[in-house]
Amino acid sequence: MKNKVKNIIIDNIKTLIYAMIIAVLLRSLLYQPFYIPSSSMEPTLLVGDRLFVSKFAYGYSKHSFPFSPPIYNKRVFFNEPQRGDLVVFKTPSDNRTDYIKRLIGIPGDTLQFKNGDIFLNKKKIKRKEINEKVNIRCGKINLPVKLYEETLPNGVKYKAVYNSNGTLQNTDEYVVPENYYFLLGDNRDCSKDSRFLSEVGYVNKLNLVGKAQLVFFSNDTFQSSILKFWNWKDSLRIKRTFKKL
Repeated sequence: MKNKVKNIIIDNIKTLIYAMIIAVLLRSLLYQPFYIPSSSMEPTLLVGDRLFVSKFAYGYSKHSFPFSPPIYNKRVFFNEPQRGDLVVFKTPSDNRTDYIKRLIGIPGDTLQFKNGDIFLNKKKIKRKEINEKVNIRCGKINLPVKLYEETLPNGVKYKAVYNSNGTLQNTDEYVVPENYYFLLGDNRDCSKDSRFLSEVGYVNKLNLVGKAQLVFFSNDTFQSSILKFWNWKDSLRIKRTFKKL
C-alpha cells in the first residue's frame, strides 16, 4: 500500500514537471502572453489589453527565455524586424523590464522631429489628420489629442496621437547604429521610448523579445479589476477580443 501511494506521488510529480517544461518551451519558443499596463501605445493598445506575442518572429536570444539566462550572447534564426512592427523588447537600461513600442527606425536610419513632424532619412513621414474623437489617457488623466494616420515608407499604416495643446516640436537628429532599432510609442506625448536616450534609447537586436500579433482579451482596469466579475459589463472590451494587430 505504501509503495502504491509512493508511486502515485512520484507519477504526479513527474507529470507536473513535464507540464512545466512543455509550458516553458511553448512560452519561450512559440507564443507568450503579455499584459499592457500603460497608455503609451494608445490608441493601438489600451491599458488592460492582453496580447499574444510571437517569440519566433525575430529568432531567439537569451531574452526569449524566462529570467534571461546568460547562456548565449547572440541571436539565432534571426529575422529582420520591419518598420511598423509592434515590438516587445527588454529595456536597455536594465535588460529586465518588458516594453512594447512601434518600430520606426532600422539600422542606418536617421530620424528627427521638426515642428512636430517626423523626418525619416530626411523625408517627412506622411500623415493625415483624422476627424474622429478619441479618448486617450496619459496615466490617469485624459489627454486632449489630435489623431493621425501615419504611413511609413514600406506602406505600413497606423494611428498615432499628439497632444493638441502642444507636442514635441524639434529634436536633434538620431542616427540608428548597426544592430540597433529606434522605437516610438503611438501616444507620442505620453511615451518613454527611443527619444529618451538615457532611459530607453536605441534597442539592440539581442533585446528583442517578439512581435505582438493578437489581443486575446481586454479589460478596462481603470473601470474595474478583472477579479471583480460583477463589474465586467462595464469593464470588458468584447470588441477587442481576438483583435489582430
